[in-house]
Parts: sequence; C-alpha cells; structure tokens
Amino acid sequence: MDKWIEAVISELSLSGVTVSNTLMKEILEVARDAAHNVERPAAPVSTYLMGIAVAQGADPADVARRVGELAVTWNTEQAD
Repeated sequence: MDKWIEAVISELSLSGVTVSNTLMKEILEVARDAAHNVERPAAPVSTYLMGIAVAQGADPADVARRVGELAVTWNTEQAD
C-alpha cells in the first residue's frame, strides 16, 4: 500500500504530501463505515468529498471523525 500511495502522490505531483499510518487507518475506517452503513458506492464518494474538505483547509482527523460518525449513525430511512 505504501508504494501505491507514493506512486499516486508522484503521478499527481502532490509535493509535500504524506499519508501517515494513522490517517490511512482513519480513511479506510470511513470507507468501510460508508460502504457497510450507507451503500458500497458511498465509500469512494465519501473519501473524495473528505479530500475536497481537507484541500479547503479542514483538519483531516476532524473530517474523518465527522464523516465516520455520520456513516455509522446513517440508516436507510434517511435516504428517502
């Protein structure tokens, strides 16, 4: 996984960007929670939206916590 992340960072010319093990774990947990509690396609879309929030200056850990909590408490009735 580390090599993949390095390759993507290089491909996208994201100089100065790093993904700590803690951050990677948080991102993967959000993806899991969105996939299991909302629906599978919610995982990549949620992590994409998290990236936009972080790019706009939001704290990555705060974003992961908030989206993760939203996914865990989501129920299908909210989708209607």
